[in-house]
Amino acid sequence: MQLPVVYQKVKEQVSMLWTTLQPLLTVHVGLASSAKALIILEQCGKNKGYQEMDACGFHPEGGCCMPDGPEKIESTINMKTLWKNISVEGIDIIFSRDAGRYICDYTYYASLYYGNGRAAFIHVPPLSKSVTADFLGKALQTIILEMLKQCGE
Repeated sequence: MQLPVVYQKVKEQVSMLWTTLQPLLTVHVGLASSAKALIILEQCGKNKGYQEMDACGFHPEGGCCMPDGPEKIESTINMKTLWKNISVEGIDIIFSRDAGRYICDYTYYASLYYGNGRAAFIHVPPLSKSVTADFLGKALQTIILEMLKQCGE
């Protein structure tokens, strides 16, 4: 499912996804346009600091995702362990505890909130000659299979 770059729509669609599908795990993938040939495994989502305007010119009231939510929520997937145990030839993978304060982190926090931590977020680089859609798809498949092992599936 492709999410719009609109805070309110993201929150609605992520909530609906968890309510209707009730997945074991939701994996979100976002573009890190500054990253060249780099996959970033994000460990946690942050609740506050969303001041940048979305595609419709809005940002959440008070810069907050969930007024009743904790400051941050950690994924039940141990991204550091995943990062240490996985390698994909031709691309670097790093571990991060800060997904930024825009739609990616907002989406991640909302999904962690609605899914009780059973969400993951992966930042990927833009497609290029060295990072093709096929290559990126195979890299994501490898990473997601490792995530599912942590889930016991």
